Amino acid sequence: MDKTAFEGWLESVSATFLSLSDQQRNQCLDQLISLSGAAQLRHLSNGLETLLKRDFLRLLPLELAFYLLRWLDPQTLLTCCLVCKQWNKVISSCTEVWQSVCRELGWRIDESIQDAAHWKGIYLKAKLRMMQLKDQEAFETSSLIGHSARVYALYYKDGLLCTVFSVDYNDELDVLVSGSADFTVKVWSLSAGACLNTLTGHTEWVTKVILQRSEVESMVHSPGDYILLSADKYEIKVWPLGREINCKCLKTLSVSEDRSISLQPRLQFDGRYIVCSSDLGVYQWDFASFEILRVIKMEDPANLSLLSFGEVFALLFDNHFLYVMDLRTESVSGRWPLPAYRKSKRGSSFLAGVTSWLNGLDGGNDSGLVFATSMPDHSIHLVLWKENG
Repeated sequence: MDKTAFEGWLESVSATFLSLSDQQRNQCLDQLISLSGAAQLRHLSNGLETLLKRDFLRLLPLELAFYLLRWLDPQTLLTCCLVCKQWNKVISSCTEVWQSVCRELGWRIDESIQDAAHWKGIYLKAKLRMMQLKDQEAFETSSLIGHSARVYALYYKDGLLCTVFSVDYNDELDVLVSGSADFTVKVWSLSAGACLNTLTGHTEWVTKVILQRSEVESMVHSPGDYILLSADKYEIKVWPLGREINCKCLKTLSVSEDRSISLQPRLQFDGRYIVCSSDLGVYQWDFASFEILRVIKMEDPANLSLLSFGEVFALLFDNHFLYVMDLRTESVSGRWPLPAYRKSKRGSSFLAGVTSWLNGLDGGNDSGLVFATSMPDHSIHLVLWKENG
């Protein structure tokens, strides 16, 4: 059939085809397919893929593709990466998507790193670490053996674990501070070994002292000022670090006026917030205003103690388990079994190790010491991060 006759025939067939019902059209197509050879079927397959299986991710501008991808959950994104090489390339190159899902897991984001492949790898590592926390596989244990008598107190700084009493110090100021069962706080000269000042006002054992710079400003202190915090069973006192004999307390914090609620010997201060656990729950004060920002209620606060408090996670423990709490939801992300350890009334026989990860994991700070406590056999029980494979 020559070209002119074929075009006339095709136009006539097309007009007739358009006049048919859907069922009749389907029958026509079935008949034509049954009469087709390999060349026609191959042509039909290629044409249908273009018409019916349009790859929107490949056709859309990258900006629109990235916008759509941000609506997908992480598991769906990973599944989409398996569709084809093109999809994997597009999805893996979307930095904002992977940064966002990492942030949702409590990971700390360095905005200066814009390599999408880096953040996809961080997410996979973060997902594995959070699953390990949930399944009690994130940590491992070890012991330090060598003491021949009871270990009363532990201190951890700069990667070194020491056995000392409840003190804090600052090399720059050449000062050491100590709390005592005589209800006083003493300020000492590190180099001279002499007592510079004795602070009075507590009516119970001073179980915790902290020396820290203020990072905020209020009516009684400025950023950069050195502040001393001391705590007893019912009160937290805030002192200016001075050598005046009549040094006056700046503020006294408590959770109950009638002393019906006891503070536990776990106090934390980072220059912006004061955090302390109590028989009611964990209290957080704003250091600029001294107002209570939040109270985290727990099922058994009398037995659940605070180890360390960060921006994203908190580390807590009781007689049986070590807990990692997500502070955004106030839910437990994971726990780790603990042996029958020896608890001191001052709370100094147990401590947290590296705590930078509590402000957000970053794929590198989940290593080293997590928790340490003294044992009845005079050894020191350690909980360490397990290597994240």
